[in-house]
Amino acid sequence: MRNSIRGFTSATLLAAASTVLSFSVAAQQVPIIIQPPANEQLLLQVHAKGDQVYTCKSDAAQFTWTLKAPDAQLFDKDGKPFGKHFAGPSWEANDGSRVTGKAVANAPSPDADSIPWLLIKILSHDGSGVLSRATSIQRLNTKGGKAPASGCDASHVGQEVRVPYSADYLFYAPK
Repeated sequence: MRNSIRGFTSATLLAAASTVLSFSVAAQQVPIIIQPPANEQLLLQVHAKGDQVYTCKSDAAQFTWTLKAPDAQLFDKDGKPFGKHFAGPSWEANDGSRVTGKAVANAPSPDADSIPWLLIKILSHDGSGVLSRATSIQRLNTKGGKAPASGCDASHVGQEVRVPYSADYLFYAPK
């Protein structure tokens, strides 16, 4: 009995240590270029699931898929609806608070088939609520969302395509 308790305790401690280790390793994998300012702290984290919407555009003889807007639902840590992410780029909480931002830095996603990770500076606030204090946002853990590699040509100019993606958005506010 004593050996089985000791074995259980050792396994539990090992699992806890590996969990702590995996969190610290994950934190170290976020590139410095997209770290929030030192005078900010994490306010909240949400998970986005939706699409990146691209439009086929032409300039001279070159055709490219150009990002039109994100279109995603946001969920809190418990998986409950939190709000939405849409053109602007903007994020709106269910309480009516909304922020609009601009990407100021990016880093490639560790997943080569996914859109980059970003640091976004918030430029404007609307309404009062959970997002009212936010000053910057990180987009991390992206899956999918990249523009198609082909299919944009003279016969498809103006056509839209929706590419599924998911990401985590971390909102930061002054300490």
